[in-house]
Amino acid sequence: MLEGFVQQLVNGITLGSIYGLIAIGYTMVFGIIGMVNFAHGDVFMVSTFVALITVLVLTSWLGMSSIFLVLLIVLLVAMLVTSLLSWGIERVAYRPLRGSFRLAPLISAIGMSIFLSNFVQVAQGPRHKSIPPIVQDGIVLIDRGNYQVTLSYRQLIIWIVTALVLAIFWYVVTKTSLGRAQRACEQDPKMASLLGVNVDRTISITFIIGAALAGVAGTMYLMYYGVISFADGFVPGIKAFTAAVLGGIGSLPGAVIGGLLIGLIETFWSAYFSTDYKDVAAFSILAVVLIFLPQGLLGRPEVEKV
Repeated sequence: MLEGFVQQLVNGITLGSIYGLIAIGYTMVFGIIGMVNFAHGDVFMVSTFVALITVLVLTSWLGMSSIFLVLLIVLLVAMLVTSLLSWGIERVAYRPLRGSFRLAPLISAIGMSIFLSNFVQVAQGPRHKSIPPIVQDGIVLIDRGNYQVTLSYRQLIIWIVTALVLAIFWYVVTKTSLGRAQRACEQDPKMASLLGVNVDRTISITFIIGAALAGVAGTMYLMYYGVISFADGFVPGIKAFTAAVLGGIGSLPGAVIGGLLIGLIETFWSAYFSTDYKDVAAFSILAVVLIFLPQGLLGRPEVEKV
């Protein structure tokens, strides 16, 4: 049925937008220092709690009623807190291990992931936390009497915010001196350092940008679902990492495309087959793609220098 297909398409793009925002953080860090930051999913989870607390403070304590103002403040607070958190993690857990054996930062990232998850569990409790719907209603796209295809205002906000953030991010990476420094560090950190690029600062800013995008994703996630828990860093984080690998880890457009594909696969599989195996479907398609395209959809094949 066409109406059902269009509705799932809308839902899949919304979910994929959130995955894409998280996936960029994975692919940026991997691209610049060749490390999988497994704590990134938990940074996203922390941002959902920061957003929840900020929403409750603004609406329940301060009595703020403007939805636009509340969302703007929540977004800025979540981005700021996660940026500071990620900056601190990079300084404390990763930078001292730079130049160490290859598995050291990976183990440190896993440890930091467990620490963040346990900290939020202790601080906020193991139960799910929920908030009343911030945004309601929507636009009816197709009305066939007994079935309506709707685009909710929450989904519309997620699409607009994601597009704006990605446009700003694309401009920073491609048109500014910071973007050139990031690309130089990605290609050869030692040569970049000899040419005057502050490698440590560039890496720190990369972590901060990735965390800020995770903060945006966390705010959108809370607004969309309205329910979060301390365990939400794992599954969305793994799926976002899968999206980064599917698109070609290290490729920024690939992370976005991979996120959209994972969101669409998960949504369509849940609608037409089984909700229980939606994760299996996403990972199975990833495995099939990697068999034929080991570098991912938009990744560059590694060239061995001789």
